[in-house]
Amino acid sequence: MTDPGFWGNQERAREVVQQVKALKVWLDAFDRLWSRTLSAIEMDELLEADPDPEMIAEVDRETAAIREEIESFKLKSLLQGADDFRDAQVEISAGAGGTEAQDWAQMLMRLYTRWAERRGYGVEILDMSEGEEAGIKGAVLEIKGVYAYGFLRAETGVHRLVRISPFDSQARRHTSFASVFIYPVVDTDINIEIREDDIRLDVFRASGAGGQHVNKTSSAVRITHIPSGIVVTCQQERSQGKNKATAMKQLKNRLYQLEVEKQAAAKAKMDAGKQDVSFGSQIRSYVFQPYTMVNDHRTELKITDVQKVMDGAIDPFIEAFLKLQGAAKAGA
Repeated sequence: MTDPGFWGNQERAREVVQQVKALKVWLDAFDRLWSRTLSAIEMDELLEADPDPEMIAEVDRETAAIREEIESFKLKSLLQGADDFRDAQVEISAGAGGTEAQDWAQMLMRLYTRWAERRGYGVEILDMSEGEEAGIKGAVLEIKGVYAYGFLRAETGVHRLVRISPFDSQARRHTSFASVFIYPVVDTDINIEIREDDIRLDVFRASGAGGQHVNKTSSAVRITHIPSGIVVTCQQERSQGKNKATAMKQLKNRLYQLEVEKQAAAKAKMDAGKQDVSFGSQIRSYVFQPYTMVNDHRTELKITDVQKVMDGAIDPFIEAFLKLQGAAKAGA
């Protein structure tokens, strides 16, 4: 086998299925875009021979829609990361600031929920800790949709809110923080399946207590899992079949533990990025008073309609980030 990993075959199969789905999204989008473009061209040619004001207006609207779809297609072309096609897990945590920060965390939770709904993605709340008076201390959402992670990874970082706090009786302006971290959602269903081709079975005479029958027959079993190199042995039973069943159970337990450790290591690698997210390094500021402005400090994109942004309209920020990242890679 070319892959020494014990989980290689089954994991690769799942990866291939997911990647095929992602590629199908690309192909379907291109086919739709190409079909709409050809239809618009044909209609335009017909109108040259026989102009019709209403149809001309219709072609103009269709042309504008096609341009918008082309821009969306170009944006997706920037999603080339190995995990970009996956669902996303969004972890939101309130920073220092008590009730005000917890309210801000809940506002961000709504923002990402509305963003997902705008795209037709599914949203599931995996965990949520409510604040003492209002808002939330933290929440974990799973956003389900092709390329959800690719888009949302642009949101990882500290988000800063400046507003007159509704919880301040003196109506003073407060600054609050909340951190957002995005994980790709991987298949965590650890269903151990062992192929016959991946194991070597050896039988031998059992040693130790058990009587002459145990010693005279080859009832003991040793199983070697070739991809991982794990070796398990069982000789407690008089029956070779029972010893094999017990050894296979041991092997599955060992493989299960290895897979758990592998997934934990992958998550730890993602978590390591959190150490770089401090409340002094916000990626974006949302100012409600004395003026309205959402400013992304990485791309310097500014949007004045803060309410629209809070309703989930964050695509311009995501697009600017992906383009900036794409340009950086191209120049590397």
